[in-house]
Parts: sequence; structure tokens; C-alpha cells
Amino acid sequence: MSSVTINRPDDAPGVTELVLDRPEALNAISTGHARAIVAATAEIAADPAVRAVVLSSSAERAFCVGADLKERNTIDDDGLRRQRLIFRAAFTGILELPVPTVAAVHGHALGGGLELALSCDLIVADETASLGLPEVSVGLVPGGGGTQLLTRRLGWNRAADLIFTARRVDAADGFRLGLVDRLVPAGQDRAAALDLATAIAANSPVGVRNAKRAMRHGLDAPLRSGLDIEDAAWRATAFSGDRKEGVAAFNEKRRPDWPGE
Repeated sequence: MSSVTINRPDDAPGVTELVLDRPEALNAISTGHARAIVAATAEIAADPAVRAVVLSSSAERAFCVGADLKERNTIDDDGLRRQRLIFRAAFTGILELPVPTVAAVHGHALGGGLELALSCDLIVADETASLGLPEVSVGLVPGGGGTQLLTRRLGWNRAADLIFTARRVDAADGFRLGLVDRLVPAGQDRAAALDLATAIAANSPVGVRNAKRAMRHGLDAPLRSGLDIEDAAWRATAFSGDRKEGVAAFNEKRRPDWPGE
């Protein structure tokens, strides 16, 4: 049985939900769980009908508690090196999805669990969320993108504070710091994330994909290079069927029926 489930909610057109579905272990990332994430993200990335993705959890008390340390305790150094390749592929699979991604976080989101959320474009968290990268407290460093993604999200000083101290923050502090994008009442993280993804999916698929590509590729580029990246994204969108439909729908005062090409 796979530890990841793919749902396509009927009331959220264009949205695909990738559910971390290993509740008995609070979604601790084992080798098998990482492989399931790799397979699921590859399937989603290859589906042109997907316009936005929600990453959620079936566990009541956690989004994901990070690496499965019970399994780690049984792995020798060679096994850890092999597992590392699979783990990197899992985080990369989420990070490189071509459509916007929204993490729906409640309960514990620690270590690799927080890194899964950071691999998404937006993070919705409910009031029960506990967030942190505790790796240095167990003799490791964040290895699922945490040192890079958290620093890009929060800036050096705030990221250094969280990573070097290994401390956890609650959802309110996470929202204040900018770690959380939307803070919602307890139990509402999934619904709010689906609403956000549905709003995104209502827009031009071509425009949204190209906007994400330009933002990601231009993030660390010099300004002139970034503007060239933006220009390429504009050209790829401006002569598409979506642009023609968007202009026609605006002038005819109706909802666009995006061709997605």
C-alpha cells in the first residue's frame, strides 16, 4: 500500500491533492515513503490537466515529523548514502512541480517535514502547527533544502536563528516571521489550502506556469538577467491560446474557458 495518496477533489477543478498518508508514523519519511513521494510527484508533473497542487496530511497530529529515525537507526553508512539519493529526489519532486503548490500544515512540521512544506510555493498553517528544523540538535544539518529555502524565505538572520538554535516556533510566530503565509483556525488548514489552490487554478494555466518558472529561475539572477527571463516568459504566454481567450472573455464580460496552450 502506498504511503502517498493522490486526490482530485470534485469541488476544486484543476486542483490535485497529494496526501502524505502514513498516519501511524506521523508521516515520518522512510525510504519507502520517499519513493512514494517521488512516484507521485512524477505522475502529477506529467499531467497537463493539473493547475495547482495541495500537499496535505492524513495524520491528525502532524503534517510530517521528519525523517524516520527508527529506520535510520538500522541503516549503516552505505545505506544512508543510498537513502540520501532517494530523499533528495523526493524533495526535488515537490520543489520542481511546474504548477503552484500549497502546503496545508497542522501539528508537527519538523525537520524534513518542514522542508517538504518549504518546497511548496505557499504555506497555509492552522493554529496547532509547530514548525522547526532541529537537525543540529541530533548531529545533522537540514538536508531537504532547509538551509537554502528557509534563508531565501526569511533572510539570513531569521533563518540562522531557527537553524542554529534548533528551536521550534508555533504557528503565530511562524506567521509573524513570514514562514507561514496564511494562518487559519485549528482544523482549517486543508480547506483553506484547497480554497487558495482553487483560486490559483481559475487563472490561465499557461500564464501561471510561466510566471512560476520566471520567478524561480530569476530569483537569484542579476536584475538584467531576471528581466530577460521574465521577457521569455511573457513571450511564451502572450502568443498563446490562453492570452487570446483571456482578452476575449474580458471584452465579452464572461469567465475565460482556458485552452491551456
